[in-house]
Amino acid sequence: MTVDDDGPGIPATEREEAFRPFHSGSPDGTGLGLAIARDIVRAHGGDIVLEESPLGGLRARVRLPI
Repeated sequence: MTVDDDGPGIPATEREEAFRPFHSGSPDGTGLGLAIARDIVRAHGGDIVLEESPLGGLRARVRLPI
């Protein structure tokens, strides 16, 4: 599954860090969403990667085994 947005995105150098618990690019964020999502997807044998979207923002790609 691929989700694209046209927002500000996350710089390539900070994408892996975005998965760390409590790391947030927003002063009001908790920084748990991506950490929890990656844990769940990996528990099912998959992974999540963050990339640059062709829309100019962020692309989140979730891969799960079939």
